[in-house]
Amino acid sequence: MLTVRMIPCLDVKDGRVVKGVRFQGLRDAGDPVECAVRYESQGADELVLLDVSATPEGRGNALETVRAVREQLGIPLTVGGGVRAARDAGALLDAGADKVAANTAAFERPALLTEIAERFGRQCAVLALDAARRGEGSTGGWEVVVRSGKERTGVCALEWAERAVRAGAGEILLTSWDRDGTGEGYDTELLRAVTERVSVPVIASGGASSAADCVAACEAGASAVLVASLFHDGVLTVDQLKSQLAESGVEVRP
Repeated sequence: MLTVRMIPCLDVKDGRVVKGVRFQGLRDAGDPVECAVRYESQGADELVLLDVSATPEGRGNALETVRAVREQLGIPLTVGGGVRAARDAGALLDAGADKVAANTAAFERPALLTEIAERFGRQCAVLALDAARRGEGSTGGWEVVVRSGKERTGVCALEWAERAVRAGAGEILLTSWDRDGTGEGYDTELLRAVTERVSVPVIASGGASSAADCVAACEAGASAVLVASLFHDGVLTVDQLKSQLAESGVEVRP
C-alpha cells in the first residue's frame, strides 16, 4: 500500500506566509523559511509554496523566496504562482523547486502543461485546480475558479482535470474553494469525483481541521493531504497529525 503524504502548504505574499478564507482576508502566518524548517523537522513529507499574489499582480514568482526556502529544506518542494511559460517553470526549478504547479495559465493554455512535461518530465508538471460548487439553479457539480479565486469560469472541474492530465499533468493539487480556510473538512465528494476520473495522484486541499478530515480525504481517494491553518495556528504538529492518522489505520511515513 502506498503511504499517504503529509504536505504543509505555505501561501506566500510579499515574502510572508499568509492564510485566509476562500482566498480572502489574508492574515500573516509567519516567515516562510522558518515555517519550512519547522515543518520538515516535524516530519513533513513534502512542502508546497504558492505565491498567491503573482497572478493577480501579473508578475512571476518571487524566486528569492524559493531560493531561501530551498537552502534550508531537504524534502521535495512544489512551487506555484505566476507560471505562464516553460521558462517560468525552468526558473523555479533552477531556484530549487522539484515540481511546478500551474493554475490560471494552464487553464487558459493547456499546452503549458505539455511543454513543462516534455521539457522537464511529467513528474514536474502539477495542475493546481481550484474548484467551486455551482450555485443553486445550475446543473450541479463544480466549476473551475481561476485568478486566485476571483473568477468563476463555468467550466466543469472534472472535465478540466481529465483534459489537463491528457495534456501532461502528472499530479493534481485539488483545492475546494468553498472549504478553503473554513475548517469544515475537505470536500470528499469532489475528491472522489476527481480521483475516479484521473489516473494521476490527487492532493486534497481546503478545509482540514482534524485528523478525521484527513482520514476522510484518504478514504475518498487522495494520495496526499495539504494542510495549512492546522499547522500555522499550532493546533497540531505534523508528527502529531501523522500519529493520529496511523492510529486510524492510514499508512503514513514515520
